[in-house]
Amino acid sequence: MNRFAQARMAGGRTQPWSRTARPAWGTETSRLSANLAPEAIQPLVEAGDAGPHPLADADVTRGLRRRAEVIESAFAAIEPTLRDLAPGQFDPGFPETASGALLARLGLAVAPEALRATWTDPLDMRSLHAHCVLETFRRLVEQGFDRDLARYSEGESVDVLIQRWGFHAIDISPCADGRLSGVVDYILRAPPSVVTSRKSYAGAMFDLDESIRQWEAVELRRWREGLPNRPDAPTRYLKIGVYHFSAGDPTREGCAAHGSDGDRAASALLGRLEDLEEAVRRRHGSAALATLMIGVDTDTDAIRVHPPGPDGRMSKDRFVDNRALHAATFRVSRDDAKAAIREAVAQASGVAPDDPATEGMRWFCGYLLKNNLGQVDAVRLWHGGAYADSGHTERLIVVGDAIDDVQLRNLAFQAQMDTIEEGAADLSVGISILRKRLEPLGLAVPVLAHVRYDPRVPGAGDRARVRARGLRAAILANHPALVGRGYLHVHAVVRAGDSSALEPVDP
Repeated sequence: MNRFAQARMAGGRTQPWSRTARPAWGTETSRLSANLAPEAIQPLVEAGDAGPHPLADADVTRGLRRRAEVIESAFAAIEPTLRDLAPGQFDPGFPETASGALLARLGLAVAPEALRATWTDPLDMRSLHAHCVLETFRRLVEQGFDRDLARYSEGESVDVLIQRWGFHAIDISPCADGRLSGVVDYILRAPPSVVTSRKSYAGAMFDLDESIRQWEAVELRRWREGLPNRPDAPTRYLKIGVYHFSAGDPTREGCAAHGSDGDRAASALLGRLEDLEEAVRRRHGSAALATLMIGVDTDTDAIRVHPPGPDGRMSKDRFVDNRALHAATFRVSRDDAKAAIREAVAQASGVAPDDPATEGMRWFCGYLLKNNLGQVDAVRLWHGGAYADSGHTERLIVVGDAIDDVQLRNLAFQAQMDTIEEGAADLSVGISILRKRLEPLGLAVPVLAHVRYDPRVPGAGDRARVRARGLRAAILANHPALVGRGYLHVHAVVRAGDSSALEPVDP
């Protein structure tokens, strides 16, 4: 009997992160990297190996696959459609024909008057392409995908489990890199009901003041309304920072904001998370905030989870690598795979598997690892183990407030900001990334300036439209050379709440 099976039998409980017996804890606590580093397991699981991973949720994977196909096909249809239309733009009746074709093939309503051309004034196909990209994204948002595929874990509501593990809200700040566009739905497979906030920043360098305000808003609601639970409940607000790296091409395809240096990205994010904890303690004298750091290998979607140690502190060098864990548990039973997760998280935490002080966080880490094993397995089955496009293929940039309704790897570079001055550096990174791919093709960078407002507040919609116009104007003013050459196209939209349609400003 292997050690995973022994641990399962000793623990007695069948939940994936339950306590398990283990010999006395000594120098083994820091051996995880040596035992489970990707390079230590040869060979890794091949794409052709039969069957899914024992912990992969086939229903969730199939649902995510169907969604990905809908999104990818919608964008893939744009260029062929415009190529087919372009040669006939001077023919009689072209505006009506083209308008009908855009509606039939892309689902986009474009007035015939906007498609009228003459031989002295041909259509601006570069602008039309960017317009179609942005409108396709807006149409996909309105389609309303089911994002609640992973609402249960081991048959229980994730909302209930999260509170049982000691957390009442989860705030995620990933890097703005488009390869993390699916971080919530695909990579972590967390239902949106448990994610209070998701705001992206270049290099995952989230704004400290904004994060404190978000924490304060959630805690105030707990005191005023008892939501998501009562203020006297023994739970904490959890801030998760997500950095990324490339295992296949670490010096070129890592995080652009950190010079493609994964170690530097992790160190910088760890410092920012520690600063947030310290700021909350100084301002509120409270320890009601927990932090967690996660790394993502953008080649495989495998995560590295950095669980806090017994002193509550994380280390960039102490983590569970899920690519290695996937290979180590691919051919074992489901229960043995769960036991392997428990053991790996306990080792990375530097505690025994039955340590009560760290139990909730370890269970949560185990939940994320289990979910991500399904995504690692999906990449194995769909892409042969790693994405062919290890770099950037983003379709657009979203600035202003985040839009999570449509998630997919390399869909959009997310540059969240209230003003262009605040987010100029992030936006510049995004424009630089998209220009490298689009300009050689003669295509413009599409940017969506998005502002969300609370419809319950009088005048909020009008103020949101003013802010959206301001963002659009500031983006155009800050990049005059690109605008002058027709290589930057910006739409402004507002949205009432989180689930309504994106309303164009000055369409």
